[in-house]
Amino acid sequence: MKLQATGSAPAGHAEAAIHDDFRNAVLAGLAARPRAIPAKFLYDAEGSRLFDAITRLDDYYPTRTELGILEACAPEIARLAGPGAVLVEFGSGSSTKIRLLLDALEEPAAYLPIDISGEHLLRACRALARDYPALTVQPVVGDFTRSLSLPPLDRGRHVLGFFPGSTIGNFTPEEAGQFLGQAALTLGPGASFVLGVDLVKPAHILRAAYDDAKGVTAAFNLNLLRRINRELGGTFDLARFAHKIVWNEALDRIEMHLESLADQTVSVAGTSFAFAAGETIHTENSYKYRLDAFTGLAFSAGWRPLAHWTDEQALFSVHFLRRD
Repeated sequence: MKLQATGSAPAGHAEAAIHDDFRNAVLAGLAARPRAIPAKFLYDAEGSRLFDAITRLDDYYPTRTELGILEACAPEIARLAGPGAVLVEFGSGSSTKIRLLLDALEEPAAYLPIDISGEHLLRACRALARDYPALTVQPVVGDFTRSLSLPPLDRGRHVLGFFPGSTIGNFTPEEAGQFLGQAALTLGPGASFVLGVDLVKPAHILRAAYDDAKGVTAAFNLNLLRRINRELGGTFDLARFAHKIVWNEALDRIEMHLESLADQTVSVAGTSFAFAAGETIHTENSYKYRLDAFTGLAFSAGWRPLAHWTDEQALFSVHFLRRD
Protein backbone atom coordinates (compact mmCIF):
# COMPACT_ATOMS: atom_id res chain seq x y z
CA MET A 1 0.00 0.00 0.00
CA LYS A 2 1.38 3.37 -1.04
CA LEU A 3 -0.61 6.05 0.73
CA GLN A 4 1.02 9.40 1.41
CA ALA A 5 -0.88 12.34 2.88
CA THR A 6 0.06 15.85 1.87
CA GLY A 7 -1.44 19.27 1.40
CA SER A 8 -0.78 22.72 0.03
CA ALA A 9 0.23 23.54 3.64
CA PRO A 10 1.01 21.34 6.68
CA ALA A 11 -2.12 19.47 7.74
CA GLY A 12 -2.77 21.53 10.85
CA HIS A 13 -2.27 24.78 9.00
CA ALA A 14 -4.49 23.61 6.14
CA GLU A 15 -7.33 22.71 8.51
CA ALA A 16 -6.98 26.06 10.31
CA ALA A 17 -7.03 27.94 7.01
CA ILE A 18 -10.16 26.06 5.91
CA HIS A 19 -11.87 26.90 9.23
CA ASP A 20 -10.99 30.58 8.90
CA ASP A 21 -12.19 30.58 5.29
CA PHE A 22 -15.48 28.99 6.39
CA ARG A 23 -16.01 31.50 9.19
CA ASN A 24 -15.25 34.50 7.01
CA ALA A 25 -17.43 33.26 4.15
CA VAL A 26 -20.40 32.52 6.43
CA LEU A 27 -20.25 35.88 8.20
CA ALA A 28 -19.87 37.77 4.91
CA GLY A 29 -22.57 35.70 3.23
CA LEU A 30 -25.12 36.17 5.98
CA ALA A 31 -24.47 39.92 6.06
CA ALA A 32 -24.92 40.24 2.28
CA ARG A 33 -28.18 40.92 0.46
CA PRO A 34 -29.26 38.55 -0.92
CA ARG A 35 -27.66 36.14 1.54
CA ALA A 36 -25.43 33.42 0.07
CA ILE A 37 -22.80 30.93 1.27
CA PRO A 38 -20.46 29.19 -1.23
CA ALA A 39 -21.50 25.67 -2.14
CA LYS A 40 -18.10 24.17 -1.29
CA PHE A 41 -18.99 24.44 2.41
CA LEU A 42 -21.81 21.95 2.00
CA TYR A 43 -19.18 19.21 1.82
CA ASP A 44 -18.00 18.48 5.34
CA ALA A 45 -17.78 14.78 6.25
CA GLU A 46 -21.54 14.48 6.81
CA GLY A 47 -22.35 16.56 3.75
CA SER A 48 -20.11 14.35 1.64
CA ARG A 49 -21.85 11.26 3.03
CA LEU A 50 -25.27 12.69 2.24
CA PHE A 51 -24.20 13.66 -1.27
CA ASP A 52 -23.04 10.10 -1.87
CA ALA A 53 -26.55 9.01 -0.84
CA ILE A 54 -28.09 11.52 -3.26
CA THR A 55 -26.11 10.02 -6.14
CA ARG A 56 -27.86 6.68 -5.54
CA LEU A 57 -31.41 8.08 -5.75
CA ASP A 58 -33.58 7.03 -8.68
CA ASP A 59 -34.42 10.62 -9.63
CA TYR A 60 -30.82 11.82 -9.53
CA TYR A 61 -29.80 11.17 -13.14
CA PRO A 62 -26.31 12.82 -13.26
CA THR A 63 -24.32 10.09 -11.51
CA ARG A 64 -25.67 7.02 -13.29
CA THR A 65 -25.70 8.83 -16.64
CA GLU A 66 -22.10 9.99 -16.26
CA LEU A 67 -21.06 6.50 -15.16
CA GLY A 68 -22.62 5.04 -18.30
CA ILE A 69 -20.75 7.53 -20.48
CA LEU A 70 -17.45 6.88 -18.67
CA GLU A 71 -17.85 3.12 -19.04
CA ALA A 72 -18.24 3.59 -22.78
CA CYS A 73 -15.50 6.17 -23.34
CA ALA A 74 -12.87 5.07 -20.76
CA PRO A 75 -10.82 3.12 -23.35
CA GLU A 76 -10.69 6.22 -25.57
CA ILE A 77 -9.69 8.41 -22.59
CA ALA A 78 -6.91 5.92 -21.79
CA ARG A 79 -5.68 6.06 -25.42
CA LEU A 80 -5.63 9.85 -25.39
CA ALA A 81 -3.89 9.99 -21.99
CA GLY A 82 -1.23 7.39 -22.79
CA PRO A 83 0.66 5.08 -20.39
CA GLY A 84 2.03 5.98 -16.97
CA ALA A 85 -0.24 8.97 -16.34
CA VAL A 86 -0.63 10.75 -13.03
CA LEU A 87 -4.35 11.15 -12.30
CA VAL A 88 -5.36 14.30 -10.39
CA GLU A 89 -8.97 14.51 -9.18
CA PHE A 90 -10.45 17.87 -8.19
CA GLY A 91 -12.87 17.15 -5.35
CA SER A 92 -12.73 13.51 -4.30
CA GLY A 93 -16.21 12.02 -4.50
CA SER A 94 -17.46 8.49 -4.98
CA SER A 95 -14.60 6.13 -5.80
CA THR A 96 -16.67 4.36 -8.49
CA LYS A 97 -15.82 6.85 -11.24
CA ILE A 98 -12.13 7.03 -10.45
CA ARG A 99 -11.92 3.24 -10.46
CA LEU A 100 -13.32 3.20 -14.00
CA LEU A 101 -10.44 5.41 -15.12
CA LEU A 102 -7.79 3.59 -13.07
CA ASP A 103 -8.90 0.26 -14.55
CA ALA A 104 -8.81 1.67 -18.10
CA LEU A 105 -5.51 3.56 -17.91
CA GLU A 106 -2.29 1.78 -18.83
CA GLU A 107 -0.12 1.50 -15.71
CA PRO A 108 -1.15 4.77 -14.03
CA ALA A 109 1.72 6.07 -11.91
CA ALA A 110 -0.17 7.87 -9.16
CA TYR A 111 -3.52 9.19 -8.00
CA LEU A 112 -3.71 12.62 -6.36
CA PRO A 113 -7.20 13.56 -5.13
CA ILE A 114 -7.68 17.13 -3.87
CA ASP A 115 -10.51 17.83 -1.44
CA ILE A 116 -11.48 20.27 1.28
CA SER A 117 -12.89 17.51 3.54
CA GLY A 118 -9.84 15.72 4.93
CA GLU A 119 -11.75 13.01 6.79
CA HIS A 120 -13.83 11.98 3.78
CA LEU A 121 -10.79 12.16 1.51
CA LEU A 122 -8.55 9.94 3.61
CA ARG A 123 -11.26 7.32 4.10
CA ALA A 124 -11.76 6.99 0.33
CA CYS A 125 -8.01 6.92 -0.32
CA ARG A 126 -7.35 4.13 2.15
CA ALA A 127 -9.76 1.89 0.24
CA LEU A 128 -8.17 2.77 -3.11
CA ALA A 129 -4.64 2.23 -1.78
CA ARG A 130 -5.68 -1.20 -0.52
CA ASP A 131 -7.29 -2.22 -3.82
CA TYR A 132 -4.51 -0.79 -6.06
CA PRO A 133 -1.30 -1.79 -4.22
CA ALA A 134 1.00 -0.78 -7.09
CA LEU A 135 -0.47 2.71 -7.28
CA THR A 136 0.86 5.66 -5.27
CA VAL A 137 -2.16 7.36 -3.70
CA GLN A 138 -1.33 10.84 -2.41
CA PRO A 139 -4.33 12.80 -1.08
CA VAL A 140 -4.03 16.58 -0.97
CA VAL A 141 -6.17 18.34 1.64
CA GLY A 142 -6.95 21.78 0.28
CA ASP A 143 -9.29 24.04 -1.64
CA PHE A 144 -8.97 23.15 -5.32
CA THR A 145 -10.60 26.44 -6.34
CA ARG A 146 -7.44 28.22 -5.19
CA SER A 147 -3.83 28.18 -6.30
CA LEU A 148 -1.96 25.08 -5.16
CA SER A 149 1.08 23.04 -6.19
CA LEU A 150 1.10 19.35 -6.92
CA PRO A 151 3.67 17.11 -5.21
CA PRO A 152 6.87 16.54 -7.22
CA LEU A 153 6.04 12.93 -8.13
CA ASP A 154 4.10 14.14 -11.17
CA ARG A 155 7.12 15.69 -12.88
CA GLY A 156 8.06 14.13 -16.22
CA ARG A 157 4.80 12.20 -16.53
CA HIS A 158 1.61 13.02 -18.36
CA VAL A 159 -0.87 14.61 -15.96
CA LEU A 160 -4.57 13.84 -16.39
CA GLY A 161 -7.01 16.00 -14.43
CA PHE A 162 -10.43 14.62 -13.54
CA PHE A 163 -13.42 16.71 -12.45
CA PRO A 164 -16.58 14.57 -12.62
CA GLY A 165 -20.14 15.03 -11.43
CA SER A 166 -20.71 18.35 -13.17
CA THR A 167 -19.29 20.06 -10.10
CA ILE A 168 -18.15 22.77 -12.47
CA GLY A 169 -21.83 23.73 -12.64
CA ASN A 170 -21.57 25.01 -9.05
CA PHE A 171 -19.57 27.94 -10.42
CA THR A 172 -21.00 30.83 -12.38
CA PRO A 173 -19.77 30.73 -16.00
CA GLU A 174 -17.26 33.46 -15.13
CA GLU A 175 -16.03 31.50 -12.10
CA ALA A 176 -15.94 28.30 -14.20
CA GLY A 177 -13.66 30.04 -16.67
CA GLN A 178 -11.42 31.17 -13.83
CA PHE A 179 -11.35 27.64 -12.40
CA LEU A 180 -10.43 26.16 -15.79
CA GLY A 181 -7.62 28.68 -16.09
CA GLN A 182 -6.37 27.91 -12.57
CA ALA A 183 -6.58 24.16 -13.26
CA ALA A 184 -4.43 24.67 -16.36
CA LEU A 185 -1.75 26.23 -14.16
CA THR A 186 -2.07 23.51 -11.51
CA LEU A 187 -1.86 20.61 -13.98
CA GLY A 188 0.86 22.20 -16.10
CA PRO A 189 1.77 22.40 -19.80
CA GLY A 190 0.76 19.40 -21.90
CA ALA A 191 -1.76 18.16 -19.31
CA SER A 192 -5.16 16.74 -20.17
CA PHE A 193 -8.44 17.27 -18.37
CA VAL A 194 -11.58 15.11 -18.24
CA LEU A 195 -14.73 16.86 -16.98
CA GLY A 196 -18.35 15.90 -16.48
CA VAL A 197 -20.75 18.64 -17.58
CA ASP A 198 -24.52 18.57 -17.13
CA LEU A 199 -26.63 19.70 -20.07
CA VAL A 200 -29.76 21.83 -20.40
CA LYS A 201 -32.91 19.70 -20.24
CA PRO A 202 -36.63 19.86 -19.34
CA ALA A 203 -37.34 21.51 -15.99
CA HIS A 204 -39.37 18.60 -14.55
CA ILE A 205 -36.32 16.31 -14.74
CA LEU A 206 -34.22 18.88 -12.90
CA ARG A 207 -36.79 19.53 -10.18
CA ALA A 208 -37.11 15.82 -9.40
CA ALA A 209 -33.33 15.45 -9.22
CA TYR A 210 -32.76 18.37 -6.84
CA ASP A 211 -35.80 18.01 -4.56
CA ASP A 212 -36.15 14.27 -4.07
CA ALA A 213 -39.19 12.71 -2.44
CA LYS A 214 -37.09 11.00 0.24
CA GLY A 215 -35.73 14.31 1.51
CA VAL A 216 -32.05 13.40 1.17
CA THR A 217 -31.21 16.58 -0.74
CA ALA A 218 -33.06 18.61 1.88
CA ALA A 219 -30.97 16.96 4.61
CA PHE A 220 -27.81 17.70 2.61
CA ASN A 221 -28.74 21.37 2.31
CA LEU A 222 -29.81 21.75 5.95
CA ASN A 223 -26.59 20.09 7.11
CA LEU A 224 -24.85 23.37 6.28
CA LEU A 225 -26.71 24.99 9.19
CA ARG A 226 -25.78 22.08 11.43
CA ARG A 227 -22.14 22.57 10.45
CA ILE A 228 -22.35 26.30 11.23
CA ASN A 229 -23.81 25.49 14.66
CA ARG A 230 -21.06 22.95 15.38
CA GLU A 231 -18.01 24.78 14.04
CA LEU A 232 -18.96 28.44 14.45
CA GLY A 233 -21.16 28.45 17.55
CA GLY A 234 -24.31 29.05 15.50
CA THR A 235 -27.82 29.01 16.93
CA PHE A 236 -29.78 27.93 13.84
CA ASP A 237 -32.95 25.95 14.61
CA LEU A 238 -33.06 23.57 11.64
CA ALA A 239 -36.80 23.04 12.10
CA ARG A 240 -37.34 26.72 11.24
CA PHE A 241 -35.62 26.50 7.84
CA ALA A 242 -36.61 24.54 4.75
CA HIS A 243 -34.89 23.31 1.60
CA LYS A 244 -36.04 25.22 -1.49
CA ILE A 245 -35.09 24.89 -5.15
CA VAL A 246 -35.64 27.31 -8.04
CA TRP A 247 -35.19 26.62 -11.77
CA ASN A 248 -33.78 29.87 -13.15
CA GLU A 249 -34.52 29.45 -16.84
CA ALA A 250 -32.93 32.76 -17.84
CA LEU A 251 -29.55 31.62 -16.45
CA ASP A 252 -29.92 27.87 -17.16
CA ARG A 253 -29.35 26.94 -13.54
CA ILE A 254 -30.95 25.17 -10.61
CA GLU A 255 -30.65 27.21 -7.42
CA MET A 256 -30.68 25.67 -3.96
CA HIS A 257 -31.78 27.82 -1.01
CA LEU A 258 -32.51 27.55 2.71
CA GLU A 259 -35.74 29.42 3.44
CA SER A 260 -36.58 30.92 6.82
CA LEU A 261 -40.03 29.74 7.91
CA ALA A 262 -40.54 32.57 10.41
CA ASP A 263 -39.23 35.93 11.54
CA GLN A 264 -36.24 34.99 13.67
CA THR A 265 -32.77 36.01 14.82
CA VAL A 266 -29.76 33.69 14.84
CA SER A 267 -26.22 34.15 16.10
CA VAL A 268 -23.01 32.97 14.41
CA ALA A 269 -19.57 33.47 15.96
CA GLY A 270 -21.04 36.12 18.26
CA THR A 271 -22.76 38.08 15.47
CA SER A 272 -26.56 38.29 15.25
CA PHE A 273 -28.53 38.07 12.00
CA ALA A 274 -32.26 38.80 11.67
CA PHE A 275 -34.28 36.79 9.15
CA ALA A 276 -37.73 37.64 7.84
CA ALA A 277 -40.15 34.82 7.06
CA GLY A 278 -39.55 33.74 3.46
CA GLU A 279 -36.01 35.13 3.31
CA THR A 280 -33.44 32.67 1.97
CA ILE A 281 -29.77 31.78 2.08
CA HIS A 282 -28.59 30.86 -1.42
CA THR A 283 -26.42 27.77 -0.96
CA GLU A 284 -25.76 26.32 -4.40
CA ASN A 285 -26.09 26.87 -8.13
CA SER A 286 -26.01 24.05 -10.64
CA TYR A 287 -25.53 25.51 -14.10
CA LYS A 288 -26.56 23.45 -17.11
CA TYR A 289 -24.64 23.94 -20.35
CA ARG A 290 -25.12 23.59 -24.06
CA LEU A 291 -22.23 21.73 -25.70
CA ASP A 292 -20.97 24.62 -27.80
CA ALA A 293 -21.14 27.01 -24.83
CA PHE A 294 -18.95 24.77 -22.67
CA THR A 295 -16.36 24.01 -25.34
CA GLY A 296 -16.10 27.75 -26.05
CA LEU A 297 -15.60 28.44 -22.34
CA ALA A 298 -12.85 25.80 -22.11
CA PHE A 299 -11.08 27.13 -25.19
CA SER A 300 -11.09 30.68 -23.83
CA ALA A 301 -9.47 29.38 -20.60
CA GLY A 302 -6.52 27.86 -22.44
CA TRP A 303 -7.80 24.34 -23.12
CA ARG A 304 -8.14 22.68 -26.52
CA PRO A 305 -11.27 20.48 -26.70
CA LEU A 306 -10.29 17.13 -28.24
CA ALA A 307 -13.39 15.00 -27.70
CA HIS A 308 -16.74 14.85 -25.95
CA TRP A 309 -19.28 12.12 -25.32
CA THR A 310 -22.98 12.16 -24.33
CA ASP A 311 -25.68 9.64 -23.48
CA GLU A 312 -28.43 8.83 -25.98
CA GLN A 313 -30.85 11.32 -24.40
CA ALA A 314 -28.22 14.07 -24.27
CA LEU A 315 -28.74 14.56 -20.54
CA PHE A 316 -25.05 14.73 -19.67
CA SER A 317 -21.64 15.08 -21.29
CA VAL A 318 -18.01 14.13 -20.65
CA HIS A 319 -15.24 16.28 -22.19
CA PHE A 320 -11.57 15.60 -22.90
CA LEU A 321 -9.44 18.77 -23.01
CA ARG A 322 -5.71 19.30 -23.52
CA ARG A 323 -3.40 22.14 -22.63
CA ASP A 324 -0.71 22.84 -25.22
